[in-house]
Order: sequence, then structure tokens, then C-alpha cells
Amino acid sequence: MTDIDTYIEAATRDNTRRSYQTAVRHFEVEWGGFLPATADSVARYLAHYAESLAVNTLQQRLAALARWHIDQGFPDPTKSPVVRQVLKGIRTLHPAQEKRARPLQLEQIRHLVAWLDAAIAAAVAVSDRAAQLRHQRDKALLLLGFWRGFRGDELTQLRVEHVDAVAGQGMSCFLPLTKGDRQARGTRFRAPALASLCPVEAYLSWIAVAHLSEGPVFRGIDRWGRISETGLHINSLVPLLRAMFDAAGIPLAFQYSAHSLRRGFANWATSNGWDLKTLMEYVGWRDVQSAMRYVEAADPFARLAIKEAPQ
Repeated sequence: MTDIDTYIEAATRDNTRRSYQTAVRHFEVEWGGFLPATADSVARYLAHYAESLAVNTLQQRLAALARWHIDQGFPDPTKSPVVRQVLKGIRTLHPAQEKRARPLQLEQIRHLVAWLDAAIAAAVAVSDRAAQLRHQRDKALLLLGFWRGFRGDELTQLRVEHVDAVAGQGMSCFLPLTKGDRQARGTRFRAPALASLCPVEAYLSWIAVAHLSEGPVFRGIDRWGRISETGLHINSLVPLLRAMFDAAGIPLAFQYSAHSLRRGFANWATSNGWDLKTLMEYVGWRDVQSAMRYVEAADPFARLAIKEAPQ
């Protein structure tokens, strides 16, 4: 790999790169398409999977195919009128409601933290270091993910040397590359120190018990209490959270994901008087549409329903 290739690869987020590779492989291997592709073959590919794949998935596949052709110096077949018309027809004939992760509520956060604290104490009492480490890590991940409104990949990318935390004062987290940082300038996020459910305290407790001074903040832990040198993989985050929620007795744990922390914080913030501009600046959204996907619309009849409810 040349120096140029190295920098080009570094300019693309790992998640994006993996999803594009998967999409191109699906077109070539599973469907049997040929690259470079024609507009007609791309249109037939869309039509073939119109009933089995979501429109958002098809759009992602088109983005991957477009990127492959541009990178290889070929004309982009995905911009042709026939492809656009087929995609529009799929949206018309196969409308689908967007699936959204269930937002985690503050009361559920309190319940989870109480459960984790009890589990940590029980693990310490029987000298079960593996369990203690897992619960300390999960507590820090839960509270930092919620109060900072992080995406799942942002949590997995955090590194100890990029976090500055002071008990009772707050913390700042630097991420060299985020989804909204198109220029790759890096973004610094701040999180508050709180009287209860404190992300700073949870983070400091975790790195202290794990003896971490550098490298990924959130890592795998094996059954013997050995901490991995590498960070958690993004694909392991949802199973980890759902297993925690289920063990703590959160109903419908399978409906939650890493986005539940982000959506939960957005709903908490708006219900506590945050205006949309402040919320967007804090979380890092660049446009209103992105923000509104995470915020539950207020029910204009809720107050009337309460007022008219039978006594």
C-alpha cells in the first residue's frame, strides 16, 4: 500500500468502508452482477430485492456501487434516470415505516445503575474480578453513552489518552473522526459531572479498576477477567446492551440498541426545556432532520387527555 492509499483509506470511516465492501460483494457474489455495471443491471438488481430489502438498505447499496465506480474511474450507473425511477417506484409500492430503537428513559437508567451497583458489590464480595470488571465497564458505557448522546461507534472509538476527566468537574472526550466531521478535524465533546448517575465518576472508576492508561476505553473481558488490548467491536455493542437490560429486568430488552441511549438523551433534553439548536450543538447534529429523527414528538392532546380522564 502506497502512502497515497494509506491516506485515502484513513479518510473513510471504518464502518462506512465495511458496509460498502459488503454491499459490493452482495451485488457481485449473491446476485451475480458484474462490475463495472450498467444502469440496466443496477435497475434489475434493485427490482430483484425490492420486496426483501428495505429502501434504506437499497440506497446504501447504490451508494456503495457509486463509490466503487467513481474510485475505479468508471461512469456511475446509479445516477441514470432508469435507476432513479425504479427506486422511486419501489418507495411507492413498498412503503415501510422506519424502524427506530426504543429510547431509554431516565427512570430506566436509574434502575440499571442500581442493578449494576448491586452486581458490582456482589462480585467484589466473592472476589469475582471478571464480573466486577464487566459491570464497571457497562456502567461507564451506559452513563457516558446516555449523558453525552454518543453514537455506538463513537463509544467504541474512545481512547483513554483522548479523555480528560476530573472528578466533580466534568470530562472532555476527543474523537479524531466522527460521522458529522466531514473535514476530519476532530471533535471535542464535553460531559458533565453530576450529583447522581454521574458519567465522570463511572468512567474514572472503570479505568481505575481496569488499570487503563492508554488505548481503547471500552474493551472485551474474558471469563477469567483478562481485558482485551483492542476495543469493543461495534457489532458487539447491541448484544452487550440487550444482555445487560435483560439481566436487569428491563422489559422488551430486544427492542433497544446503542441508539436507545442517544434517543433517550434527546427526549430527556427536550422534555427539560432544551431548544433544538442547543441540543444539536451538544450532540453534534448538522441538520434539523437528523435531530428530529431522535426526538419524540410531543402529543398535543396529552394534557387534555389527563384533564378529561375519569376520576
